[in-house]
Amino acid sequence: MTTIHVHTKHNAGPVDRRIFGGFLEHLGRAVYEGVYDPGSRRSDPNGFRTDVLEALRGMRMPVVRYPGGNFVSAYDWRDGVGPRDQRPRRRDFAWRSIETNQFGTDEFIQWCRALGAEPMLAVNLGTGTPDSAAALVEYCNLGSGTAWADQRVANGHKEPHGVKLWCLGNEMDGPWQAGHVPADIYARSANVAAALMKKMDPSIQTVACGSSGRWMGTYLEWDRVVLETCWDRVDYISAHRYSTNHENDAAHFLAEGVEIDRILDDYAGLISYVRGRRRSDKKVYVSFDEWNVWYRQRSEEGRWEEAPHLLEEVYNFEDALVCAQYLSAFIRRADLVKIGCLAQIVNVIAPIATRGDDLLLQTIYHPFVLYAQNAAGISLRPVVEGPTYRAGRRGEVPRVDAAATLDAESGRLAVFLVNRSLESPASVEVHLADGTIGGVRSCRMLGEVDVKAENTWDSREAVKPREGRAEAKNGMLRVDVPAPGLCVAVADVALGADT
Repeated sequence: MTTIHVHTKHNAGPVDRRIFGGFLEHLGRAVYEGVYDPGSRRSDPNGFRTDVLEALRGMRMPVVRYPGGNFVSAYDWRDGVGPRDQRPRRRDFAWRSIETNQFGTDEFIQWCRALGAEPMLAVNLGTGTPDSAAALVEYCNLGSGTAWADQRVANGHKEPHGVKLWCLGNEMDGPWQAGHVPADIYARSANVAAALMKKMDPSIQTVACGSSGRWMGTYLEWDRVVLETCWDRVDYISAHRYSTNHENDAAHFLAEGVEIDRILDDYAGLISYVRGRRRSDKKVYVSFDEWNVWYRQRSEEGRWEEAPHLLEEVYNFEDALVCAQYLSAFIRRADLVKIGCLAQIVNVIAPIATRGDDLLLQTIYHPFVLYAQNAAGISLRPVVEGPTYRAGRRGEVPRVDAAATLDAESGRLAVFLVNRSLESPASVEVHLADGTIGGVRSCRMLGEVDVKAENTWDSREAVKPREGRAEAKNGMLRVDVPAPGLCVAVADVALGADT
């Protein structure tokens, strides 16, 4: 038996819905044959795949990051605006592909509006300059009367796009990145760019490049230098992680949430340290704007083709359970993580795949939907008491990974439970210390399938949500979680008078 205790006074604050964001890069078939496919009968008059839009709407993504990724560090945004027949074809050296520039900034903004998501744009601080970054802010956000704003109007967009979130480059700590430089040089460039960009539009928020992963030799030291230099002009520091299972050790892999929690603890400590060093009242948060499982399809060789098949990972059930743990971690640290971007959204390491006019939902699509559609209100800090299991070199790890949200206005408690055990189903009791849990509104689960089960074109629903088992009894909630498995249960609550 696992027992979870929550109390409304012990919370991490409101859950920012932007943690359910996505990421679209000019990489492989993500843009072309993914979100934009004018030759498909599934596309609207703008060339946007309507079936992809519909699937993404189920994920309720409030924000999408674009155009990269490694791609952005050698990208001139001016190539992707204006009449399509005048846009240049370029070699993309990040992915060794041909970029036609038929989909650019204006098309992305229009696509975001069709999705119902806010755009999050990255600027080129690899081969680009702070001046070019400020020009893009002018192009997107200012009214007419100056050169770049007038160019947007001439391109058919009279009203400003109003982009509020801006990434100051991408993974600039990585030697693989075009324009990679040491932390102090990047930090000075980012600081200048942020200053110019915020002079153009003081309402924007900026995201500085943090470490590309915990495995980097400069991990956290890079972030410290960047934060100390840019503190006054940035609002977020980025974190990235791609989870792997090269050893094919499911017990170890299913404890990936432990590592995610450690990364968030690392950033919480670092941000507090820099804030203290600067004697600052300001707060900087984490934008976890690249995360996913990715380790099978690693070839970056595009053979100088248009929209080559690159990084088209096929996901299984254990991958879905790891993705669920990312989202649980973000919910638990609602005080720290304000933005999260699943990398990516279609075809390239993605929950959605297209083939011609057809579409497939991969296993990782389903936990994202279950979380995004049910998390609301404040994040309760769960105290978990229960058995552990041996997770390889990670040692003893709790069998159950848990997160919870409470929407006091609607009286909804949502509980997100991942059973990491390969062998032992979990019976979980949830106790709300300052309230009573009443009837169960819904319980959906993923489980009772092999950990290697995949959704394929021939077997599309091998892994999909089903009715779970939950009941409210004696003021508490009891949920049964398969081994391994995920359950998302939503119940009514009556809060005590002291809340």
